[in-house]
Amino acid sequence: MDKMAEEVLKARFEEVAAAPQGKGEALAAALFKDLVDTADFDNAFKAVYRFQELLGAKLQPVAVRDALRTTTKDRQTLSFIDSVFDSRTRSLKECAGRLNRLLSFAPGARVLSQAWGLGQVKRIDHFYRRIVVDFAMRRGHQLTYDAACETLVLAPEGHILVTQASDPARVEQMLKEKKGEFLKAMLVSFGDMPVTRLEELCAQYGFVKAANWKKFWEAARVELRQDKTVEIPTRRAEPIHVKQKAEDYGEDWYGAFEQMKDPKSILSSVRELQNTKEYKALKSDDEALKRKAVVADRLAFALKGAKGVDAALFARIAFSIDELKLDGFLLDDRHAHAQTAKSRAYLWALDENDEERYLVAARTLPARETGRLVEFLASSSETDEERAKAEVDEAKARLFAALPRMCFPFLSETVAAFVDDPACEAAVVELLKKPDAPATLVTLVLGRYEGFKKWASLPPLVVILTHAIALGEGKQGGETLRMQNVVRRLFADQKWLEGVFAQLQPADQALFFERFQASIAWDPSTHHMIVVRMTKIVPQLASRLAKKEAVRKVERITSLRSYAECQAAYEKLIKVDIPENTKRIEFAKSYGDLSENAEYQYAKDEQRALLQKQTLLQGDLNAVKAVDFSEVDASVVRPGTTVRIVTSAGETRVYTVLGEWDNDLERGIISNKTKLAENMLGKKAGDTFDLPDAEGGTSVATISAVEPLTDELRAWIKATPAA
Repeated sequence: MDKMAEEVLKARFEEVAAAPQGKGEALAAALFKDLVDTADFDNAFKAVYRFQELLGAKLQPVAVRDALRTTTKDRQTLSFIDSVFDSRTRSLKECAGRLNRLLSFAPGARVLSQAWGLGQVKRIDHFYRRIVVDFAMRRGHQLTYDAACETLVLAPEGHILVTQASDPARVEQMLKEKKGEFLKAMLVSFGDMPVTRLEELCAQYGFVKAANWKKFWEAARVELRQDKTVEIPTRRAEPIHVKQKAEDYGEDWYGAFEQMKDPKSILSSVRELQNTKEYKALKSDDEALKRKAVVADRLAFALKGAKGVDAALFARIAFSIDELKLDGFLLDDRHAHAQTAKSRAYLWALDENDEERYLVAARTLPARETGRLVEFLASSSETDEERAKAEVDEAKARLFAALPRMCFPFLSETVAAFVDDPACEAAVVELLKKPDAPATLVTLVLGRYEGFKKWASLPPLVVILTHAIALGEGKQGGETLRMQNVVRRLFADQKWLEGVFAQLQPADQALFFERFQASIAWDPSTHHMIVVRMTKIVPQLASRLAKKEAVRKVERITSLRSYAECQAAYEKLIKVDIPENTKRIEFAKSYGDLSENAEYQYAKDEQRALLQKQTLLQGDLNAVKAVDFSEVDASVVRPGTTVRIVTSAGETRVYTVLGEWDNDLERGIISNKTKLAENMLGKKAGDTFDLPDAEGGTSVATISAVEPLTDELRAWIKATPAA
């Protein structure tokens, strides 16, 4: 095409693009027809790709396909056209996109696959409609055209994987000397993502080993925080964002910020701003005061939006107002509600559920900010020294009184903040002296006992240990359950256990050992393991091992139906519950340092419980035999018989005794492990037995008949229950 024709064609493309609605469709169709008539595939497809919506209003995809086929004789291109247009369900827009992608996959082109990483197109087989790609871990990998469209993209020149292939020395240098620059390149290449996903990709492509990630990230984060184009969120679960250009925090930024309405976005922007050199350099001139007033106004707006909706967000916004010392800009009636003293009073007050708001806020605050909440509450805005001291003393007294109701992270930060305060010591010790000492406090003191030993009034370690053993017993829920699991992890830690025994006198060692040995709250294998460890740490304790009585071994049976239900529960556990827990663990990693990450610990505790449940179910399924009770002698009461009884009041009742997992009160089915069944087993018609009642007493009843199972019951046993 000569220069003149190029100019004419360019003008026609521009005419279609600028055409008003209703006219563009006809112009696009006319342009496409003219290009098809001249057999100009490149420009005909360019028209289709650029004006896909306009042409889609005039032409069906099949018509576009037939027209494009007349513009080329290249077999590869024809195979591309036939492939993308072979589905009646695809729109013209989708067909054009897929064809554009296939055309970009020329031999030698670098492509990216989510599964295989960077590859290079080796050849295109138009006969079998295959694209052959060489990946680092899979040479000669063949993909159908459809699969290539779904899974491959053309690799941009600046992509980190392309850089690794073309200039590995540069990548190696970044990994050693410019860690922040490397992670920014990863984000630019793969898009915004949370830290956890960044860690996974770095490990997947061999850049940073999982074991080295924490140290690598800490160094890179310092560099990234200096980069104005990178936004690192407060929560690790949120994605790190790379901007096109750095903010200059000038008039344009403040103008856009002044229009913000979302409280979370306002807070995020302010926290980003307050760490900049520009904000720190603001003086007290008119321009600086004006900008601070804008910040104060938006924070006051955000605080009002969070009020009554999100106590944790309210607290975080109040922290920023306090840190930036903006009270002087919040004196008028419109902003007075956001003054630090009023925010503090709001958090102290009760919410609609009669619970202190600061306790509600503490439960959902990021762990790293619970300490800031303690600091905020236990401070004063008073300028008078005596009044300020009185306000702080009152705040501390309220915090100490609320220790039993605090979540563990907030409790930990509160005690750490006032560990040298005699009032804090007195409050903690008083609670530990009670038989029902708070689970959170027991866990805190037990886990960090060395830090509390300086308290003269602290109860002996054996008392704390007794509390901990009691905490491990019985069914618990919520925060107490989490503390129970933390305590169980401590007891299973060999080094911790050795340290505990080293601090106990021989009499206390024996007391601790016997109290733990008598506890029945632990699963048998873990309990046995810990008891054995204790006797190895202190061999003298072996003489105090409790002797086990021999137990008569009885065959364990249940019905086919109940066995199938247990199998279904086991299948759900290993195929649904445990995989979902694994996902929660991965997600919880995003909340920060694993050693102080409550969400991660809770998820790991749940994992332990699920794995323990798996072990128990496996053991039960192996130990219990499924039977159909088809050949049962009904001369006496035994599993697989129906029993008619007459109570002392003359009432007739019918029970069917089956296996240990069987229970259906509507059908009168009872387990052979129930007290009622055990009292009847071995009896025959005419015999009497003790009939248990709901209050724990018994009365005399008579067996009137022992019968085989009915056909209806046999059908129930063999039926598989609905999922």
